[in-house]
Amino acid sequence: MKKPTDRITPPEHTRAATAQSKHSDSSPSERPHNRRKRKRAEAETLKPDPPRCFSGSDRFHCPRPSARRRRKRNRIEQTPAGSSRIWAYSPIDSSSFKDKVVVVSYNILAVENASKHPDLYFKVPKRFMDWDRRKVLIREEIDHYDASIVCLQEVDRFDDLRGLFRKDGFKGVYKPRTGEADDGCAIFWKEELFTLLHEENIEFKSFGLRNNVAQLCVLKMNQNMSELDEHTQRMLPPTRSRSFVIGNIHVLFNPNRGDIKLGQVRLLLEKASKLSQEWGCIPVILCGDLNSIPQSPLYQFLASSKLDIQLHGRRSISGQVEFLTSQNWKARSSWASISKPVFHRWSEEELRLATGSGRVTQLHHHLKLCSAYRGIPASCRTRDDCGEPLATSFHSKFIGTVDYIWHTEELVPVKVLETLPVDILKKIGGLPSKTPGKSIEYPLACTTLLDSQ
Repeated sequence: MKKPTDRITPPEHTRAATAQSKHSDSSPSERPHNRRKRKRAEAETLKPDPPRCFSGSDRFHCPRPSARRRRKRNRIEQTPAGSSRIWAYSPIDSSSFKDKVVVVSYNILAVENASKHPDLYFKVPKRFMDWDRRKVLIREEIDHYDASIVCLQEVDRFDDLRGLFRKDGFKGVYKPRTGEADDGCAIFWKEELFTLLHEENIEFKSFGLRNNVAQLCVLKMNQNMSELDEHTQRMLPPTRSRSFVIGNIHVLFNPNRGDIKLGQVRLLLEKASKLSQEWGCIPVILCGDLNSIPQSPLYQFLASSKLDIQLHGRRSISGQVEFLTSQNWKARSSWASISKPVFHRWSEEELRLATGSGRVTQLHHHLKLCSAYRGIPASCRTRDDCGEPLATSFHSKFIGTVDYIWHTEELVPVKVLETLPVDILKKIGGLPSKTPGKSIEYPLACTTLLDSQ
C-alpha cells in the first residue's frame, strides 16, 4: 500500500472517464451554482500531470500549509508595500576619509509619558506599547543599523537599556530631567571604538528654562591608538586623536514658548562650541528631538548661525502652531519661506530667556552646522523642500519632522536612513509602529566620515 504522502498521476483514460462521468451526471434542472462548481472540478480534473495529489480519491489529500506558515503569510500580506526603510547614499568620493561614525538619534517614548497621554496612541494596540516588548525591539533596531553611537530621548528605563546594550558592547551615560519628570536623555557608545574623555550636562532649570536637560560628551576614537597612553593621546592634535563632541537634547514641547525653546538650543550651542575649542577645535555632532519643524525660525538659527528674533513671534519660533493649521503638505513645506517684514514685540523677560540678555534681539552661534539629511538628496516622497524628512513623528495629533542630526563641516555624511513616505505611515497607523518587524519608534541614523588629513 502506498503511503498517503505519495503522489499518484492517473492515466489519461481514467481522467477521460472521470470527465465523461461528470458530464453524464448533469441535469438540466441543476442549480447554476452547482453547475459552476462542477465546471471548476472538471477543469481541475482535466489538467495534465497535476503537481499535487489526485483529487478524485478520498484516500489521498493535498497537504495544507502549517499554522505557522499561514500566520507568516498573513503578516506579509498585512504589511503595507514599501514599508521597509532604506539607506540614501551620498555621491561624494570618500576615498580620502578613514574614520567612520554611525550615529543614531532615537526618541524611544518614555513609558510614563505614553501612559499619561493615551489619546495620542489610542490607535496602537496595547501589546505593542508593552515595555518588555519595546526594549527588545529597540535593541534589535540599534543592532540592525550597526550603530556606534546612540543618542536617546525620553528614557525612563535606563537600567534596562544599559543591561541590554552592554551585551552588544555599549557603554552609556544618563541625565534625567529635573523636577517631577521621570525621563531624560542617554548617550551610548561602542566601548571598543571610543573612549569617553569628558562629560557634562545642562540643567536648563538653573537658567530659568524649565526642566529639560541636555548632554555633551567628548569621545575619542580608539583606532590605531592602543600603544599610546591617555596623557599622550590628549596632547595629540585633533586630526590625530580623532576626538569629537557629541550632544544630545530633548527641547521643550510647548509650541507657545518659543523663547524657552530658543534659550535651550542657544545654551547647547554655546556649550558645544566651547568644548570644541577647549579640545582643539574638534568636530561636533548634535542629535535630538528639537520639537521644531524644518521651516521654523529655530531651524533657521541652527542652519545659518544667526536669527533676528524681532522678525518672529514667540509662538512661531518652532513652527508647530502654523504647521498644525496647514492641511496641504506642499504648503507646509513653503509657508515659512515667505518673508514677512513685520516686527514683533518681545518682553524683556522673554528676550532674556531666548538670548541671555533683556536687550539683545540678534542671536548668533559659532558652529558651522549642517543637517545630515539635508546633505544627502533623496526622493520627494520622503523629503520636504528643505531636504529634511517629511515625517519623523506621527501620532493622532501630529505628523511631521522634529528630530535631527546636525554636524560641523569636518564631518561628512555618506549615508542616512530614509524615513517612510507619509502615505505608507498612514497605512501603518502611526508611530509607535504596530507593523510587524518594525521598531516601536522612528530613529534617525547617519554614517559620517572624519577627514584623514
